[in-house]
Amino acid sequence: MKSYIYLHTVSLDKRENYGITYQARKELHKAVRKVLATSAKILRGPFADTFSTIDVEDHECAVWLLLRKSQSGDRTARLQAVQEMSETHHWHDYQYRIIAQACDLRTLIGLARSKESDLRFFLPPPPLPSLNEDTCIEEELRQLLASLPQTELDECIQYFTSLALSESSQSLAAQKGGLWCFGGNGLPYAESFGEVPSATVEMFCLEALVKHSEIPTHCDEIEANGGLQLLQRLYQLHKDCPKIQRNIMRIIGNMALNEHLHSTIVHSGWVSILAEAMKSPRIMEASHAARTLANLDRETMREKYQDGVYVLHPQYRTSQPIKADVLFIHGLMGAAFKTWRQQDNEQLLTEKILEDDARYTTCWPKTWLARDCPALRIISVEYDTSLSDWRTRCPMERKSIAFRSDELLRKLRAAGVGDRPVIWVSHSMGGLLVKKMLLEASKKPEMSTVINNTRGIIFYSVPHHGSHLAEYSVNIRYLLFPSLEVKELSKDSPALKTLQDDFLEFAKDKNFQVLNFVETLPTYIGSMIKLHVVPVESADLGIGDLIPVDVDHLNICKPKKKDAFLYQRTLQFICETLAKDLED
Repeated sequence: MKSYIYLHTVSLDKRENYGITYQARKELHKAVRKVLATSAKILRGPFADTFSTIDVEDHECAVWLLLRKSQSGDRTARLQAVQEMSETHHWHDYQYRIIAQACDLRTLIGLARSKESDLRFFLPPPPLPSLNEDTCIEEELRQLLASLPQTELDECIQYFTSLALSESSQSLAAQKGGLWCFGGNGLPYAESFGEVPSATVEMFCLEALVKHSEIPTHCDEIEANGGLQLLQRLYQLHKDCPKIQRNIMRIIGNMALNEHLHSTIVHSGWVSILAEAMKSPRIMEASHAARTLANLDRETMREKYQDGVYVLHPQYRTSQPIKADVLFIHGLMGAAFKTWRQQDNEQLLTEKILEDDARYTTCWPKTWLARDCPALRIISVEYDTSLSDWRTRCPMERKSIAFRSDELLRKLRAAGVGDRPVIWVSHSMGGLLVKKMLLEASKKPEMSTVINNTRGIIFYSVPHHGSHLAEYSVNIRYLLFPSLEVKELSKDSPALKTLQDDFLEFAKDKNFQVLNFVETLPTYIGSMIKLHVVPVESADLGIGDLIPVDVDHLNICKPKKKDAFLYQRTLQFICETLAKDLED
């Protein structure tokens, strides 16, 4: 066994080595030698051995006993040891360092996923390799992307890869020539970054790497070509750019789906970065870190969270039994976090800086609902949507509701959805996805638990019978070039009518509990367009309560405050629908 002790350097000038400081240092060195000798005896001997023959203080024994216990063959003992470590806050720095240096991978990940853990349990990441003098990080990122297989990829991965390599080539050429030239397909993206073209190119490369990291064999290539260290360097360089950091977290989270890469991810120093991010007050940063650590934690987790599936609660290990799942599915132009924020107003906007989630929350399911119903696992999903084809992130992407529902259903099942009672909460087009997912699940024997455990559905302004948005888009096609998602919302869409008819019959047969909300105010889309996106008659599923609310389409799922009717009625529905399940 090897142990290391961090000490301040001591001057070699003998004149400085006299007095109390010198004597204290001598005593500290003696104590260190004593601890190291004791640790060697304890870790070599059986856990049940007595320590009467070992000359060591009781509080020193506790550190090494917990270490030994954390490596026990008994899973319950291991979990208890990690919990005891995380709840210890009176140790000296060197004791935390002993744990950090001597614990195994399983214990380290467990500590990172324990809410009370002290960050001193985590060693700083190892020094990163030096960059070559004739290269820059942008060029190394491009080389990493170019090293990945470029054949047999779907159209969007090819698009992102081609765009990234093209734009990075222009960037590098311009830098060497002393000029910057945007050009190419990346112009709208590049302009959005203002005066930081390198960040633009890095974002292109990261978008492509996110897509590649969804392929297991490509994760192996990323690791083999030094990607973990390169991404860590980029993460540290862009502490002021959350979007870049989130994409890096997405890549690491995807790589963590592959268990044979766990050791490499841990040894490259990512756990300490993730543990710190987990404690961030920024919900998005903490949730991305939580997803990655959950994928690394095979001691307590069976589920795997693929890209776009985020657990809002519980994000740490917990002794609270989880009895049901509540899933949040956003709609057009939505996202896993921003769709479910509290409704903004001028007073709250000035108070948001205080980050007091009792007054303002950037994600009410994570703060309010988790506090009111701690026995729930709360999941929010994210997928790309667009109103018009010219604003889509991938021009080759033409994903129908049927395609997206199949993709999301597969990801949710991998996350264990269906193993517990489920309530679905959806906004706008997200409700159509929920309906399609449940219909498709009913046709697949391996998805039967999803149907059997679905208890209820909440629809926030879901256009069951079509949306004015589709009609408006068609009338001004030269402006919007409506996307496939919008076209599918047309009132005369045969697919939409079939979906509605099939689901209504299916929901009645399964006796799903349903709650419908609908907006009554028009919505501004940009500065020129104002329309009633989902009229009352379209939001009527045909079963369940239909509740009109005096808000627009965007705010129908954003309560003004915790005691607002929107939230309280939602909470009431969840509690009543899951009453029996939460009591058991």
